[in-house]
Amino acid sequence: MMDKEEIFIKKQIEFMREIDLHNAVSISAIKKIAGVDLVYWKKGEDEYANCCIVVLEFPSLEVIEEKYTVKKVDVPYIPGCLAFRELPLFEEVYSLLETDVDVIFFDGNGYLHPRHMGLATHAGIQIKKPTIGIAKSYYKINDVDFIMPESNAGAYTDIIIDGEVYGRVLRTAENVKPIFLSVGNKIDLDTAMKLTNMVITKDSHIPVPTRQADLMTHRVRKEYIGATQRSKN
Repeated sequence: MMDKEEIFIKKQIEFMREIDLHNAVSISAIKKIAGVDLVYWKKGEDEYANCCIVVLEFPSLEVIEEKYTVKKVDVPYIPGCLAFRELPLFEEVYSLLETDVDVIFFDGNGYLHPRHMGLATHAGIQIKKPTIGIAKSYYKINDVDFIMPESNAGAYTDIIIDGEVYGRVLRTAENVKPIFLSVGNKIDLDTAMKLTNMVITKDSHIPVPTRQADLMTHRVRKEYIGATQRSKN
């Protein structure tokens, strides 16, 4: 009998056939974008997760909708299979959205994954929408290191593994840490980078959609933990 990791990897290999790297995005036609982030915490022996989705007008980047869920997590953490923990929470929150979103940014990887099945790709296949992965740290694959781009804004280097481009190291502002960009689904890397650069502001080197989602996850977690503690008093 296969264990969970073997089952998950088998499913990822099956889903790889459904990855669509053709660009379906016309930036001039985009009206709404969204950012997704998740955060975890422990309560006794139990683990909980909060998934937040923030929807913004484009190109104004005005926040127009926020949705979230908090759930106990029963799927164990398995390296390379994180999407199986996070996808059910994302799908639940996504179903609550009242806004039709054109492109979704995920705090995490997409194609930059051993089987090209990070959360941004897995989710993009499920919802059939263009998705982009934005990671703050590098997920090393096959012992391949990335090449640091120059320090000026907009500089980048491609992450090439076994002759294939998995993602891109992008410097979004001068003299800041780079981010690790990868496509999710239904978008190409050049379009994903162009759109990412358009949602960077002077306030942060992280794209506004995932930055807003990150801020919301920490706010919700703080409120949830505080409410739990107050209920004990």
